[in-house]
Amino acid sequence: MKLAPRDAPGYFRRPDPKRTGLLIYGADPMRVAMRRQEVIAALIGPEGEDEMRLTRMSGGELRRDPAMLLDAVKAQGFFPGPRVAFVDEANDGLATAIGAALEEWREGDAQIIVTAGALNARSALRKMFEGHKNAYAAAIYDDPPGRDEIDAMLKEAGLHQIDTEAMSALGALAATLDPGDFRQTIEKISLYKHGDTTPLGSDDVSACAPASVESALDDVLHIAAEGRAGEIGPVIRRLQGQGVLPVTLCIGTLRHFRQLHAACCDPGGPAAGLARLRPPVFGPRRDRMQRQARDWGARKLEQALAMLIETDLTLRSASRAPTMAVMERTLIRVAMLGRKR
Repeated sequence: MKLAPRDAPGYFRRPDPKRTGLLIYGADPMRVAMRRQEVIAALIGPEGEDEMRLTRMSGGELRRDPAMLLDAVKAQGFFPGPRVAFVDEANDGLATAIGAALEEWREGDAQIIVTAGALNARSALRKMFEGHKNAYAAAIYDDPPGRDEIDAMLKEAGLHQIDTEAMSALGALAATLDPGDFRQTIEKISLYKHGDTTPLGSDDVSACAPASVESALDDVLHIAAEGRAGEIGPVIRRLQGQGVLPVTLCIGTLRHFRQLHAACCDPGGPAAGLARLRPPVFGPRRDRMQRQARDWGARKLEQALAMLIETDLTLRSASRAPTMAVMERTLIRVAMLGRKR
């Protein structure tokens, strides 16, 4: 049977121990592995592996010994409790061996968990699980975790009081990070808030979000927007050392100043304008951008945008000028413009 995407997260958390098996497949190995870990942990509990109630085998091992899976399904363990026979990195070439184990499965046998990469609609493995009356096939897509999934992760980490802005910030973070990195960030937030009874806020999320090249880009954008021309050089050197291209820096700066301009021109004022931005802006960054939009005003922001657009054209032209130096000069000019009253 097919496990619908909307039902899959709930099933992964609370799988039915009376099912014959589950196929989890998808293009992203990390997402597939996380779901597989979640299902197996829910089936056999934290002591299951130590109690030898989990049998692991790779697709290659099963190919060399096609009876291995059926033997694992029927084997009797030393400890009571549910058992799992897990096949990693399966493909259509293993359909016969896996099909035999599905066919011979009886209640009380080990549940069969199989993971695979992307499988098309003609896949023999996928058709076998989808057509089975007591087994599921679940496709894992590259969509970021939804609200329910994030809620479940937070509860699992012991975080129960979450304000609205923090939840929105976590949603934005989930859309940009790999699943493993996002889960590690939730764990980091849990440690950060250990012993703290106040609700989780967007500032807490920002403090625990992983540092990246994007944070360095943010630094130089805020430095330019706040008129701190003398600080631009060292940050540019750092970005250059991280491999950031001048065109990338120019695009990021243009985006930032367009956001400031949109906020400044909003009929409801900068605060309302920033609230309409997509993706949304939260916490200290939002407060900082609100001050920048108010200090600059629409006229000066339009002048800055004109400088940046001219620089973007220069960077993409056949000019022989050193491109990072051109970008640095423009940022200094923009910062000096922001200081004028």
